[in-house]
Amino acid sequence: MAKQETSYEQILTDLRKKVYNPVYFLMGEEPYYIDQLSDFIQNNVLDETEKEFDQTILYGKDVDINTVINAAKRYPMMGSHQVLIVKEAQLIKDWDNLVHYLSKPLKSTILVFCYKYGTPDKRKKWVLELKNVAVIYESSKLRDYEVGAWITKYCKSKNVAIDDKAAAMLSDFLGTDMSKLVHELEKLVITKPADMKCITPELVEKNIGISKDFNVFELQGALISMNVMKANQIIHYFSENKKANPMVLILAQLFKFFSELMLYHYLPDKSQSVVASELKINPYFVKDYQKASQVYGAWKTMNIISFIRETDARYKGIDNPGTDEGDLMKELIYKIMH
Repeated sequence: MAKQETSYEQILTDLRKKVYNPVYFLMGEEPYYIDQLSDFIQNNVLDETEKEFDQTILYGKDVDINTVINAAKRYPMMGSHQVLIVKEAQLIKDWDNLVHYLSKPLKSTILVFCYKYGTPDKRKKWVLELKNVAVIYESSKLRDYEVGAWITKYCKSKNVAIDDKAAAMLSDFLGTDMSKLVHELEKLVITKPADMKCITPELVEKNIGISKDFNVFELQGALISMNVMKANQIIHYFSENKKANPMVLILAQLFKFFSELMLYHYLPDKSQSVVASELKINPYFVKDYQKASQVYGAWKTMNIISFIRETDARYKGIDNPGTDEGDLMKELIYKIMH
């Protein structure tokens, strides 16, 4: 009977209980969880003396599958297991012979494949056999709309809360790169005062370098509230700090917001739970769409989306004889708000 793909949490729970499988196949677009699991195995299965004799790290760019198989067939010298970790396994070319090892894997070997940035062809014979004997984990990239909830969940795992605005600031600034997110969140957890129970926008501003007053999140708020002065202050700040506020990311966020606002206009049910589900946003931010819909009707929203596309094209040099980023943003904000 084929094994089902297993969750990260379940694999980690079993490893902590010293419940080991002969083969682990860790794959997917998001390398963070693959590294976490392989590092746990590398650091915790064997003690320091056993590691010297019974732990081997191979790299896909340096080996073929027969080399891996021969190493996997060795018996441990010191303890009950040998650990064999194949990093960058996606660079191995000749996988077909693995099927012979998978038909009868050595129980004393813990063979770990780290197959990053994708998945193998699941129709291959060796992959079908893999499903029968291995613990398989696929690590998927976070989607944009999942980042905020993931940040909140991660902070909860560290016994600290995070303000919704602070989470939105981090999400806008860091995107979906999980390694970056974890690095910055760990920095916040470590640097926050001991008596602070919640990560605030002020803490994010101080330790991550994101302005709590001048960011895309605040620009969006200024547009929703029709605060012309604040919107222009923010885009002036952007033009003076281009490296920290790349125009391509600003336009992408504005395009995302107004595209979602267009969807909001045509939702038959505009209750908080339905809007959050349909737009795939934190329920906390539904009020922004409710307020924006009163300012920007469906026709105006459609025009704004066109303005953003036009600005993006001009930013990339199309029909633009030389207007700089700051002036392009000023022109866009004027068109949105008038």
